[in-house]
Amino acid sequence: MDIVFYCFRKLCYGVPLVLGVTLISFVLMVYFGPDKTYELLGKNPTEEDIKEVRHQLGYDRPFAVRYVEYLKEIATLNFGHSDSTGEKVESILSKAIPVTLALQIPGFVLGNILGVLLALFAAFYRSSWPDKTIMALAVVGMSISILIVIIAFQIVLCSSYGLGWFPVQGWDIQSLGDYLSYVTVPTLATMFVALGYNTRFYRAVIVEETLRDHVRTAKAFGCPPVKLFVKHILKNSLIPIITRVVFTIPFIVIGGSLLIESYFGIPGVGLVTFDAITSGDQPILKAVVALTAVMYVGVLTTIDIMYRAVDPRISLT
Repeated sequence: MDIVFYCFRKLCYGVPLVLGVTLISFVLMVYFGPDKTYELLGKNPTEEDIKEVRHQLGYDRPFAVRYVEYLKEIATLNFGHSDSTGEKVESILSKAIPVTLALQIPGFVLGNILGVLLALFAAFYRSSWPDKTIMALAVVGMSISILIVIIAFQIVLCSSYGLGWFPVQGWDIQSLGDYLSYVTVPTLATMFVALGYNTRFYRAVIVEETLRDHVRTAKAFGCPPVKLFVKHILKNSLIPIITRVVFTIPFIVIGGSLLIESYFGIPGVGLVTFDAITSGDQPILKAVVALTAVMYVGVLTTIDIMYRAVDPRISLT
Protein backbone atom coordinates (compact mmCIF):
# COMPACT_ATOMS: atom_id res chain seq x y z
CA MET A 1 0.00 0.00 0.00
CA ASP A 2 2.90 2.33 0.82
CA ILE A 3 4.43 1.65 -2.59
CA VAL A 4 1.14 2.43 -4.36
CA PHE A 5 0.78 5.71 -2.45
CA TYR A 6 4.42 6.57 -3.12
CA CYS A 7 4.05 5.89 -6.86
CA PHE A 8 0.96 8.11 -7.00
CA ARG A 9 2.75 10.90 -5.14
CA LYS A 10 5.83 10.58 -7.34
CA LEU A 11 3.73 10.75 -10.48
CA CYS A 12 2.11 13.92 -9.16
CA TYR A 13 5.56 15.40 -8.58
CA GLY A 14 6.43 14.43 -12.15
CA VAL A 15 3.64 16.54 -13.63
CA PRO A 16 5.70 19.80 -13.53
CA LEU A 17 8.55 17.96 -15.27
CA VAL A 18 6.26 16.78 -18.05
CA LEU A 19 4.74 20.25 -18.39
CA GLY A 20 8.15 21.91 -18.56
CA VAL A 21 9.60 19.50 -21.12
CA THR A 22 6.53 19.56 -23.33
CA LEU A 23 6.25 23.37 -23.17
CA ILE A 24 9.87 23.95 -24.19
CA SER A 25 9.71 21.35 -26.97
CA PHE A 26 6.39 22.73 -28.20
CA VAL A 27 7.82 26.25 -28.40
CA LEU A 28 10.74 24.95 -30.44
CA MET A 29 8.47 22.99 -32.78
CA VAL A 30 6.00 25.85 -33.32
CA TYR A 31 8.42 28.74 -33.74
CA PHE A 32 11.58 27.06 -35.04
CA GLY A 33 10.34 23.84 -36.64
CA PRO A 34 9.78 23.36 -40.37
CA ASP A 35 6.56 24.61 -41.95
CA LYS A 36 4.83 21.89 -43.98
CA THR A 37 2.44 24.30 -45.68
CA TYR A 38 4.34 24.68 -48.94
CA GLU A 39 5.46 21.05 -48.91
CA LEU A 40 1.84 19.91 -49.08
CA LEU A 41 0.89 22.46 -51.74
CA GLY A 42 1.66 22.30 -55.43
CA LYS A 43 3.37 24.95 -57.49
CA ASN A 44 2.04 28.50 -57.46
CA PRO A 45 -0.54 28.09 -54.66
CA THR A 46 -3.18 30.73 -54.22
CA GLU A 47 -3.69 32.68 -51.01
CA GLU A 48 -6.84 30.69 -50.31
CA ASP A 49 -4.99 27.38 -50.75
CA ILE A 50 -2.32 28.50 -48.29
CA LYS A 51 -4.91 29.55 -45.71
CA GLU A 52 -6.82 26.27 -46.11
CA VAL A 53 -3.73 24.11 -45.62
CA ARG A 54 -2.56 26.15 -42.62
CA HIS A 55 -6.03 25.76 -41.14
CA GLN A 56 -5.94 22.00 -41.69
CA LEU A 57 -2.53 21.79 -40.03
CA GLY A 58 -3.69 24.00 -37.16
CA TYR A 59 -1.03 26.67 -37.76
CA ASP A 60 -3.56 29.48 -37.64
CA ARG A 61 -4.69 28.82 -34.07
CA PRO A 62 -3.24 30.68 -31.04
CA PHE A 63 -0.23 29.12 -29.32
CA ALA A 64 -2.04 28.67 -26.00
CA VAL A 65 -4.91 26.81 -27.66
CA ARG A 66 -2.52 24.51 -29.51
CA TYR A 67 -0.53 23.77 -26.33
CA VAL A 68 -3.67 22.97 -24.31
CA GLU A 69 -4.73 20.60 -27.08
CA TYR A 70 -1.27 19.01 -26.89
CA LEU A 71 -1.71 18.41 -23.16
CA LYS A 72 -5.12 16.92 -23.89
CA GLU A 73 -3.50 14.60 -26.43
CA ILE A 74 -0.98 13.47 -23.80
CA ALA A 75 -3.73 12.82 -21.26
CA THR A 76 -5.84 10.83 -23.73
CA LEU A 77 -2.87 9.26 -25.60
CA ASN A 78 -4.47 10.42 -28.83
CA PHE A 79 -1.96 12.36 -30.93
CA GLY A 80 -3.99 12.45 -34.10
CA HIS A 81 -2.61 11.54 -37.51
CA SER A 82 0.82 11.90 -39.06
CA ASP A 83 1.19 14.94 -41.30
CA SER A 84 3.30 12.92 -43.73
CA THR A 85 1.44 9.59 -44.05
CA GLY A 86 -2.00 10.30 -42.59
CA GLU A 87 -1.68 7.20 -40.37
CA LYS A 88 -2.62 7.44 -36.70
CA VAL A 89 0.40 8.31 -34.55
CA GLU A 90 -0.51 5.65 -31.97
CA SER A 91 -0.56 3.04 -34.72
CA ILE A 92 2.89 4.11 -35.96
CA LEU A 93 4.39 4.01 -32.47
CA SER A 94 2.68 0.74 -31.54
CA LYS A 95 4.53 -0.88 -34.44
CA ALA A 96 7.81 0.95 -33.84
CA ILE A 97 8.22 0.56 -30.06
CA PRO A 98 8.38 -3.30 -30.04
CA VAL A 99 11.02 -3.18 -32.79
CA THR A 100 13.15 -0.71 -30.80
CA LEU A 101 12.85 -2.79 -27.62
CA ALA A 102 13.77 -5.99 -29.46
CA LEU A 103 16.74 -4.18 -31.01
CA GLN A 104 18.05 -2.36 -27.93
CA ILE A 105 17.44 -4.77 -25.03
CA PRO A 106 20.17 -7.34 -25.91
CA GLY A 107 22.94 -4.72 -26.22
CA PHE A 108 21.70 -2.82 -23.17
CA VAL A 109 21.58 -5.91 -20.93
CA LEU A 110 24.83 -7.46 -22.15
CA GLY A 111 26.65 -4.12 -22.05
CA ASN A 112 25.78 -3.60 -18.39
CA ILE A 113 26.41 -7.20 -17.32
CA LEU A 114 29.80 -7.34 -19.03
CA GLY A 115 30.60 -3.87 -17.67
CA VAL A 116 29.98 -5.03 -14.09
CA LEU A 117 31.95 -8.26 -14.58
CA LEU A 118 34.93 -6.46 -16.14
CA ALA A 119 34.77 -3.83 -13.38
CA LEU A 120 34.82 -6.53 -10.70
CA PHE A 121 37.75 -8.24 -12.39
CA ALA A 122 39.66 -4.96 -12.72
CA ALA A 123 38.92 -3.99 -9.10
CA PHE A 124 39.99 -7.45 -7.89
CA TYR A 125 43.38 -6.99 -9.59
CA ARG A 126 43.53 -3.27 -8.85
CA SER A 127 46.72 -1.50 -10.00
CA SER A 128 48.04 -4.67 -11.67
CA TRP A 129 48.35 -5.31 -15.42
CA PRO A 130 44.80 -6.80 -15.86
CA ASP A 131 43.30 -3.67 -14.31
CA LYS A 132 45.47 -1.34 -16.43
CA THR A 133 44.73 -3.31 -19.60
CA ILE A 134 40.95 -3.24 -19.05
CA MET A 135 40.99 0.48 -18.27
CA ALA A 136 43.14 1.24 -21.32
CA LEU A 137 40.74 -0.67 -23.57
CA ALA A 138 37.80 1.13 -21.93
CA VAL A 139 39.36 4.51 -22.72
CA VAL A 140 39.94 3.42 -26.33
CA GLY A 141 36.28 2.34 -26.61
CA MET A 142 35.09 5.65 -25.17
CA SER A 143 37.21 7.69 -27.58
CA ILE A 144 35.76 6.13 -30.75
CA SER A 145 32.63 7.68 -32.23
CA ILE A 146 29.58 5.43 -32.33
CA LEU A 147 29.14 6.27 -36.02
CA ILE A 148 32.63 4.95 -36.78
CA VAL A 149 31.89 1.83 -34.76
CA ILE A 150 28.65 1.22 -36.65
CA ILE A 151 30.31 1.69 -40.04
CA ALA A 152 33.24 -0.54 -39.08
CA PHE A 153 31.02 -3.38 -37.86
CA GLN A 154 28.81 -3.10 -40.91
CA ILE A 155 31.75 -3.24 -43.32
CA VAL A 156 33.46 -6.13 -41.53
CA LEU A 157 30.41 -8.28 -40.71
CA CYS A 158 27.75 -7.32 -43.27
CA SER A 159 29.19 -6.06 -46.54
CA SER A 160 30.65 -8.01 -49.45
CA TYR A 161 34.00 -6.37 -48.66
CA GLY A 162 34.05 -8.18 -45.32
CA LEU A 163 32.61 -11.44 -44.04
CA GLY A 164 29.05 -10.85 -45.28
CA TRP A 165 27.53 -12.87 -42.46
CA PHE A 166 24.62 -10.57 -41.60
CA PRO A 167 22.09 -8.40 -43.51
CA VAL A 168 23.32 -4.92 -44.35
CA GLN A 169 19.99 -3.20 -43.62
CA GLY A 170 16.32 -3.90 -42.92
CA TRP A 171 14.22 -5.78 -40.38
CA ASP A 172 12.38 -8.77 -41.88
CA ILE A 173 11.72 -11.01 -38.88
CA GLN A 174 10.00 -14.32 -39.55
CA SER A 175 11.86 -16.60 -37.13
CA LEU A 176 14.38 -16.59 -34.28
CA GLY A 177 17.18 -17.04 -36.80
CA ASP A 178 16.06 -13.93 -38.68
CA TYR A 179 15.94 -11.97 -35.43
CA LEU A 180 19.46 -13.02 -34.45
CA SER A 181 20.83 -12.18 -37.89
CA TYR A 182 19.35 -8.66 -37.86
CA VAL A 183 20.05 -7.84 -34.21
CA THR A 184 23.65 -9.09 -33.92
CA VAL A 185 25.54 -6.21 -35.55
CA PRO A 186 23.53 -3.38 -33.87
CA THR A 187 23.95 -5.22 -30.55
CA LEU A 188 27.71 -5.51 -30.99
CA ALA A 189 27.95 -1.82 -31.91
CA THR A 190 25.86 -0.78 -28.89
CA MET A 191 27.89 -3.00 -26.55
CA PHE A 192 31.22 -1.76 -27.88
CA VAL A 193 30.33 1.88 -27.26
CA ALA A 194 28.61 1.36 -23.90
CA LEU A 195 31.18 -1.06 -22.47
CA GLY A 196 33.93 1.51 -22.06
CA TYR A 197 31.74 3.99 -20.18
CA ASN A 198 30.08 1.27 -18.08
CA THR A 199 33.33 -0.45 -17.11
CA ARG A 200 35.06 2.75 -16.00
CA PHE A 201 32.05 3.92 -13.99
CA TYR A 202 31.38 0.56 -12.33
CA ARG A 203 35.07 0.05 -11.53
CA ALA A 204 35.25 3.45 -9.81
CA VAL A 205 32.18 2.58 -7.71
CA ILE A 206 33.49 -0.87 -6.80
CA VAL A 207 37.01 0.33 -5.96
CA GLU A 208 35.55 3.01 -3.69
CA GLU A 209 33.56 0.31 -1.91
CA THR A 210 36.63 -1.90 -1.42
CA LEU A 211 38.24 0.87 0.64
CA ARG A 212 35.47 1.00 3.23
CA ASP A 213 35.97 -0.17 6.81
CA HIS A 214 33.51 -3.05 6.71
CA VAL A 215 35.33 -4.56 3.71
CA ARG A 216 38.69 -4.33 5.44
CA THR A 217 37.17 -5.89 8.54
CA ALA A 218 35.67 -8.78 6.57
CA LYS A 219 39.00 -9.31 4.82
CA ALA A 220 40.82 -9.30 8.19
CA PHE A 221 38.49 -12.02 9.48
CA GLY A 222 39.42 -14.21 6.52
CA CYS A 223 36.37 -13.76 4.28
CA PRO A 224 36.93 -15.63 0.97
CA PRO A 225 37.64 -13.26 -1.96
CA VAL A 226 34.59 -14.31 -4.01
CA LYS A 227 32.22 -13.92 -1.04
CA LEU A 228 33.91 -10.63 -0.16
CA PHE A 229 33.32 -9.17 -3.64
CA VAL A 230 29.79 -10.50 -4.08
CA LYS A 231 28.31 -9.96 -0.62
CA HIS A 232 30.25 -7.05 0.83
CA ILE A 233 31.33 -5.06 -2.24
CA LEU A 234 28.97 -5.67 -5.17
CA LYS A 235 25.83 -5.68 -3.03
CA ASN A 236 26.77 -2.34 -1.45
CA SER A 237 27.60 -0.91 -4.88
CA LEU A 238 24.16 -1.61 -6.31
CA ILE A 239 22.61 1.81 -5.65
CA PRO A 240 24.92 3.78 -8.01
CA ILE A 241 24.82 0.88 -10.47
CA ILE A 242 21.01 0.87 -10.44
CA THR A 243 20.99 4.65 -10.88
CA ARG A 244 23.17 4.46 -13.99
CA VAL A 245 21.35 1.48 -15.51
CA VAL A 246 17.82 2.82 -15.08
CA PHE A 247 18.64 6.41 -16.02
CA THR A 248 20.11 5.28 -19.35
CA ILE A 249 16.89 3.52 -20.40
CA PRO A 250 15.16 6.59 -21.94
CA PHE A 251 18.36 7.56 -23.74
CA ILE A 252 18.78 4.04 -25.12
CA VAL A 253 15.16 3.79 -26.27
CA ILE A 254 15.04 7.23 -27.90
CA GLY A 255 18.54 8.62 -28.43
CA GLY A 256 20.52 5.43 -28.91
CA SER A 257 18.07 3.98 -31.38
CA LEU A 258 17.98 7.20 -33.44
CA LEU A 259 21.40 6.69 -35.02
CA ILE A 260 21.42 2.89 -35.21
CA GLU A 261 17.93 2.55 -36.68
CA SER A 262 18.35 5.35 -39.18
CA TYR A 263 21.68 3.91 -40.33
CA PHE A 264 20.52 0.28 -40.58
CA GLY A 265 17.04 1.17 -41.85
CA ILE A 266 15.28 -0.54 -38.94
CA PRO A 267 11.64 0.65 -38.51
CA GLY A 268 11.76 1.50 -34.82
CA VAL A 269 11.16 4.64 -32.76
CA GLY A 270 14.57 6.03 -33.75
CA LEU A 271 13.87 5.84 -37.49
CA VAL A 272 10.34 7.18 -37.02
CA THR A 273 11.73 10.11 -35.02
CA PHE A 274 14.47 10.77 -37.58
CA ASP A 275 11.93 10.83 -40.42
CA ALA A 276 9.65 13.10 -38.39
CA ILE A 277 12.51 15.54 -37.72
CA THR A 278 13.54 15.72 -41.37
CA SER A 279 9.96 16.07 -42.61
CA GLY A 280 8.67 18.32 -39.82
CA ASP A 281 5.97 15.84 -38.78
CA GLN A 282 4.81 17.57 -35.61
CA PRO A 283 2.24 15.00 -34.37
CA ILE A 284 4.92 12.29 -34.24
CA LEU A 285 7.49 14.61 -32.67
CA LYS A 286 5.00 15.68 -30.01
CA ALA A 287 4.23 12.04 -29.20
CA VAL A 288 7.92 11.10 -28.94
CA VAL A 289 8.70 14.08 -26.68
CA ALA A 290 5.76 13.25 -24.42
CA LEU A 291 6.82 9.59 -24.33
CA THR A 292 10.36 10.58 -23.31
CA ALA A 293 9.14 12.90 -20.54
CA VAL A 294 6.78 10.26 -19.14
CA MET A 295 9.58 7.68 -19.29
CA TYR A 296 11.82 9.90 -17.16
CA VAL A 297 9.08 10.26 -14.54
CA GLY A 298 8.68 6.47 -14.55
CA VAL A 299 12.45 6.08 -14.23
CA LEU A 300 12.58 8.36 -11.17
CA THR A 301 9.83 6.32 -9.50
CA THR A 302 11.41 2.98 -10.41
CA ILE A 303 14.82 3.99 -9.08
CA ASP A 304 13.47 4.90 -5.65
CA ILE A 305 11.53 1.63 -5.40
CA MET A 306 14.63 -0.36 -6.42
CA TYR A 307 16.68 1.53 -3.82
CA ARG A 308 14.22 0.35 -1.21
CA ALA A 309 14.45 -3.25 -2.44
CA VAL A 310 18.26 -3.18 -2.32
CA ASP A 311 18.58 -1.33 1.00
CA PRO A 312 15.61 -1.67 3.43
CA ARG A 313 16.99 1.26 5.43
CA ILE A 314 15.87 3.63 2.67
CA SER A 315 12.40 5.02 3.27
CA LEU A 316 9.85 5.82 0.57
CA THR A 317 8.19 8.48 2.70
